[in-house]
Amino acid sequence: MATATVIDIGSNTIKVLVATQVSPSGDLTVLKTKTIEARISAGISHSSPVLSDEAITRGLAAIKDLLKEASIYSSDSTVLVATSAVRDALNGPFFCAQILKETGYTVRILSGEEEANGIGRGLLCDPLLKSISNFMVFDLGGGSLECLNFVDRKITQKVSLPLGCVRLTEIFVSDPSSAFEASAAISEHVKEVIKKSGFIFTPAVVTVGTGGTLTSARAILALKSGLTLEASSATLSIKALKEISYTLSVMPLKERLNVPGLPKGRADVFPAALETLIALSELAHVENFHHSLYNLRWGLASEALSRA
Repeated sequence: MATATVIDIGSNTIKVLVATQVSPSGDLTVLKTKTIEARISAGISHSSPVLSDEAITRGLAAIKDLLKEASIYSSDSTVLVATSAVRDALNGPFFCAQILKETGYTVRILSGEEEANGIGRGLLCDPLLKSISNFMVFDLGGGSLECLNFVDRKITQKVSLPLGCVRLTEIFVSDPSSAFEASAAISEHVKEVIKKSGFIFTPAVVTVGTGGTLTSARAILALKSGLTLEASSATLSIKALKEISYTLSVMPLKERLNVPGLPKGRADVFPAALETLIALSELAHVENFHHSLYNLRWGLASEALSRA
């Protein structure tokens, strides 16, 4: 049985997925998944962003750790990809060269369109979406936001926008402990950028959300109800997201670091991320997101396994 390993080098996190394909229809069985909050993207909002020496060191360490943990599965294919932070950084190619030198693996820097395609393919692997033909997808990362429309389970529209939570936090949040003061400006900016992109919202379809922000929000709500993430509802209401957003945005960063379910490495950018999703929901006129854990890594694993 073919096995694939995917390392996703994102702006805020670096993740691994090891999976096998167990049916001709493309269903995947996950053997391992892990996320490291590496935050390589500090300075991503600058006009000429550069990955710092510290970020490169953190990134390399995380990649090597994940490759080591995945090595026990003897994968037929190992794929390393980088997204917004690396493709925007002037020294992104240097970082990739260092990864090749220290691990022996080439990194594929994805364009925004390629990233959106991978996310779309990953969503089609989600068993909870198997019976749904038409839906919108919004994947929020540290550097970018990918927006997709599906009709008959095929992508009909896709855009990649510079609206990631690390990027917007750097631009609008001068003090992480008073994030609420930046809420209105973030919301206005998100709506303006999305409107200018020409993305067309499709009414009366399922709205799917992916990425670490919704995963963290779902974890927070699950723990409050005494549930695990997996046992909790995949439907996240905008009302609940607004309540979490307000509570955490007025909370000092020191306290936010100890919120159950919220990764410490995400605490400073979480308010901007939630405000982005809320602004998005207002443009789309939706009352909830269907949260999916299937995204870019699953799409790339599916692609690699189809070749194998």
